[in-house]
Amino acid sequence: MKVTAESLGKVVVLFGGKSAEREVSLKSGSMVLAALKRQGVDAHAFDPAEQSLVELAQGNFDRAVISLHGRFGEDGTIQGALEYLGIPYTGSGVMASAVAMDKIMTKAVWSAEGLATPDHVRLQPGFDEAAVINRLGLPLIVKPAQEGSTLGLTKVKSAADLKAAFELAYRYDPNVLAEKFVKGQELTVPLMGEGEQAIALPVIRIQAPDGNYDYHNKYVGNDTQYFCPSGLDPAFEREVQALCLKAYRSLGCAGWGRADVLVDESGKPWLLEMNTSPGMTDHSLVPMSARASGIEYDDLVMRIAASAALKGNGQRADGKV
Repeated sequence: MKVTAESLGKVVVLFGGKSAEREVSLKSGSMVLAALKRQGVDAHAFDPAEQSLVELAQGNFDRAVISLHGRFGEDGTIQGALEYLGIPYTGSGVMASAVAMDKIMTKAVWSAEGLATPDHVRLQPGFDEAAVINRLGLPLIVKPAQEGSTLGLTKVKSAADLKAAFELAYRYDPNVLAEKFVKGQELTVPLMGEGEQAIALPVIRIQAPDGNYDYHNKYVGNDTQYFCPSGLDPAFEREVQALCLKAYRSLGCAGWGRADVLVDESGKPWLLEMNTSPGMTDHSLVPMSARASGIEYDDLVMRIAASAALKGNGQRADGKV
């Protein structure tokens, strides 16, 4: 059923924020806001870094579309505020957002569920470099536990580079993890819905210059290639989608999200992380996958907005339980 502007009511789009991903969020949110307005929605911009929650509470909004990325927007913080204010919002609830934002906690859940994710070690100041390398081998990946967009991430190729990689990640987050490097093909899988009704959209295969899918190759440059349809064997694509759905459900995610996966040289898929507020820029992957399944950008935004809900009491914006 087509979502109408009238059914959405007065909508606030949250974007910008205070995280290291502010610039990406500004791009995502401005595009989402423009799409809602094109569809005739009474949509308004709100930047939590420049406006107070008092203004949000006084806005008489029927729902909030979250286009914030990173801390204070994707980690359960704003979700908790919206629950308290009684404003239904898009995406996952407080707990799922907080757990998915923390890569170490995410791995703990996935490992407990028997889902394949690369081995890792939590790094703290004064860590035993030799022990880390002995366990994970080289090269390995070092990254902040609670950042996105590959910020603070380093591929460590020699023992001499490990300390500097830790120090870079530590600037972003006191929780740092070293992760076993998986050589192979990078994939990403957008997901929509909740629980058993959740669905996986078409898989995107990513081919970055020299296999380096960093911030520049994600958001700035145009050399990264994206394949959707992925070109994978259809049976294997379904296997990857099923794995990502299990990962999404195990974290209690809702609304929408995107799982990142690496397929090693033996053909085994490994879960890397779950994004609960994916990008919606012109370089972003969820719109690309949606388009491959016949959902254009504006329609995708309307569907996401329609999924807004208060997760704390199970009440949706449309009044359904």
